[in-house]
Amino acid sequence: MSRYEENDRLLERLIKFAEDIIILCKNLPKNLINTRLIPQLIDCSTSIGANYSEACEAESAKDFIHKVKIVIKEIKETRFFLRLVLKSNIEYRDEITLRGKETVEFLKIFSKIASKFKK
Repeated sequence: MSRYEENDRLLERLIKFAEDIIILCKNLPKNLINTRLIPQLIDCSTSIGANYSEACEAESAKDFIHKVKIVIKEIKETRFFLRLVLKSNIEYRDEITLRGKETVEFLKIFSKIASKFKK
């Protein structure tokens, strides 16, 4: 598989993840807590794919690494807000936990990418 195909597959996976988060958030109850948490979760989860897309268009290796580090920060922020959303929406535990596991996988992927390019 070529690097382009790998990049496209990963980007599609990130888009699907963001779409799943949006659907999850649309289904959550409308209350004071969710009104504060949902926009935060949507912002960071959709930023993962957007920043990876920018990284793929980086102008240099240094620029690429910088953008991948931003992706990693957004993944960690997404994981943070998923934990908070879980605490206030325990009835959605299975779906939220599944998304949390995806963030762990993304963190491993992007940490490996960053360390590979540093060398």
